Amino acid sequence: MLYVVWGSTYLGFRLGVGPGGGFEPFMMGALRFLPSAAVLLAYALLTRQRTVLGRRELAVMALSGVVLWVGGNGLILIASQYAASGYAALMVATTPIWAATFEALLDRKAPSPKLVAGLLLGLLGVVVLSVPKLSQSSQTTLLAVLLLALAPMLWSAGTLYYQRNQTRLEPVVVSAYQQLFGGLAFLLLSPLLGERWAMPTLQGWLALAYLIVFGSLLAYTSFILAVKLLPVSLVTTYAYVNPVVALFLGWLVLGEGIGAWTLAGAALVLIAVGIVFRARRR
Repeated sequence: MLYVVWGSTYLGFRLGVGPGGGFEPFMMGALRFLPSAAVLLAYALLTRQRTVLGRRELAVMALSGVVLWVGGNGLILIASQYAASGYAALMVATTPIWAATFEALLDRKAPSPKLVAGLLLGLLGVVVLSVPKLSQSSQTTLLAVLLLALAPMLWSAGTLYYQRNQTRLEPVVVSAYQQLFGGLAFLLLSPLLGERWAMPTLQGWLALAYLIVFGSLLAYTSFILAVKLLPVSLVTTYAYVNPVVALFLGWLVLGEGIGAWTLAGAALVLIAVGIVFRARRR
């Protein structure tokens, strides 16, 4: 689920909010996460899992849900209007690098030479990936590059916040509430950002349905479960695979080009992620 399905969601973003999709980014986010949260909460109630939150649990779910989904995912949705799905996935692949950097800052530990090397190499990879985009020098392109650089930082921050404020809730319930609060934030922010409702195309609706079922109900709940059951160093290896899946699907379905800059940037980012994983294991 984390390797293949989550990697395919970048194609879903592009099909939903890109050319021919018809969805506004934050409206699509609201329509994705609110139904998913409702289904997961209904399942939790039917299986008699605890769904009543204490004050602390409510605060953790609300803050982590908004930071993860509005910050980490909403910015990708906006950028997906203007950027290829494979490029978006490669930019977001820097997430483990930022997570390790933030961990070092929070723990007040000097970063190891390997971590510093991974961070610098990852940043170089982002620059190399963005060269073709920046050469176009349009406002929308610059906006997409900026948002895709910021999104993995916010996803890392939200993940670390939740990891360090664990609750005793079941993974399905955690997934439901984080998506509920994220969806409500999308719904409130959509009109504030000037988004207007327009009837999406069939392509847009199919992309939304795919993201609800596979991206939210299955993949994200699998992520929460995996974090609970497996070492984080193993779970986060999805960062190696997702960009490759996204690049392949973008090329296969949308005909997105894979040039020398993309290949070089991808190699630098993935090598940097590998260096960071090795540093964290030590």
